[in-house]
Amino acid sequence: MELWYSEKHTKNVKLSIKVDKQLYSGKSEFQRIDIFESKEFGRFLTLDGFIMLTGKDEFIYHEMITHVPMAVHPNVKKVLIIGAGDGGVVRELTRYETIEHIDLVEIDEMVVSICKEFLPQTACSFDDKRLHIYYQDGLKFIRNYENEYDLIIVDSTDPFGPGEGLFTKEFYGSCFKALKEDGVMVNQHESPFYEDDANAMKRAHKRIVESFEISRVYQAHIPTYPSGHWLFGFASKKYHPLKDLNAKKWNELGIATKYYNTNLHKGAFYLPNYVEEMLEEVE
Repeated sequence: MELWYSEKHTKNVKLSIKVDKQLYSGKSEFQRIDIFESKEFGRFLTLDGFIMLTGKDEFIYHEMITHVPMAVHPNVKKVLIIGAGDGGVVRELTRYETIEHIDLVEIDEMVVSICKEFLPQTACSFDDKRLHIYYQDGLKFIRNYENEYDLIIVDSTDPFGPGEGLFTKEFYGSCFKALKEDGVMVNQHESPFYEDDANAMKRAHKRIVESFEISRVYQAHIPTYPSGHWLFGFASKKYHPLKDLNAKKWNELGIATKYYNTNLHKGAFYLPNYVEEMLEEVE
């Protein structure tokens, strides 16, 4: 008997992965959490039936959401991560010795504990002494801060369920307030390809543009996310993601990556025409 995991990307499209076995299934206060083992993608995590990461392609997402802002902002000391209970963003950030303090705000403590047990590839840096974890709602947490962080990384789930509040105008305005005068925010920006995803992407972009003077979108190819074409948002009070990229300084750090490099960094901000047109609609 063959066991397959299937996720609907639209009413007419689904992604299916052949599964060797299900390693975990449980329900937290907020969502259903499942871990599967597969030959093609290794272990993968789903929340409420949606793939959050797989062992084979998670490095793309985590490198692009982390190293892009780190190669632009010249002096990141204090970072806030919202979401990211799988530990992948923490893993990438802790590779920078210059970072002094990392706050992680994750609404679901169970996600962290399950990832520590079943996904040690991503959840490998939770014991870093610079990391401070808060198990609470990211929207409520950030309301209390002003002029606090150099970098905010919003590694949210999709804009429904537990992650819904992280796509609101209030949330992005609170992020702006919580950043220092030269702060940067990056976020996962959904996909532009399928209609429902594209509409969510445009809503988020419109709200970010209303809060940040500098707001740019960049892309990556992530095979297991809907359509494989995924976007990220770069918003800043001061730094431009291309004009202020310090490729020489970043390359001198010697951080070994599998996807990100400073040439790719530049290219990622050059978007297809259909995406540019969508963004222009709401700007």
